[in-house]
Amino acid sequence: MFYLVHPRRWLYTALISALGLLAAAHAFETFGHLAPCELCLGQRDVYWTAAGVALAAVIAQRLVPPDRIVRLACTVLGVIFLGEAGLAAYHAGVEWKWWPGPAACTGAGVAHVSLSDLKAFTSGARYNVVRCDEAAWRFLGLSMAGWNVLIALKLSILSLVSSRR
Repeated sequence: MFYLVHPRRWLYTALISALGLLAAAHAFETFGHLAPCELCLGQRDVYWTAAGVALAAVIAQRLVPPDRIVRLACTVLGVIFLGEAGLAAYHAGVEWKWWPGPAACTGAGVAHVSLSDLKAFTSGARYNVVRCDEAAWRFLGLSMAGWNVLIALKLSILSLVSSRR
């Protein structure tokens, strides 16, 4: 484990982890036919951001003296992954009905419909809103958002530990 926490190696590990989690999310969507809700898509955006930061740091460490860049990138990744854990915890809480979710995907308010949505609807297209407050999949009692909390927390801790080495 300490091998992975070495700052230079951690950048590659963080990049592979973020891309792997995105690939898993897309696999659940494609092969499991589990459409993502609004909060799921937001969580994917955070992993895309982490992947971009990690990739930029990997490239930058080859071009300039790497010590400061690597440590800064590991710290930034730690904060990004911590933010991801917070967003995933919010999503898990919405699924458990601990607090209200966004009006657009929990039915708590009026959804905004565009003209193209209305045209598609009048042409017979089905318009299903994927609900944020219903877990589409659970394993060992945790939804994907719940597992994401644990994974993002681990990535955050390892990123911050690697920034201190």
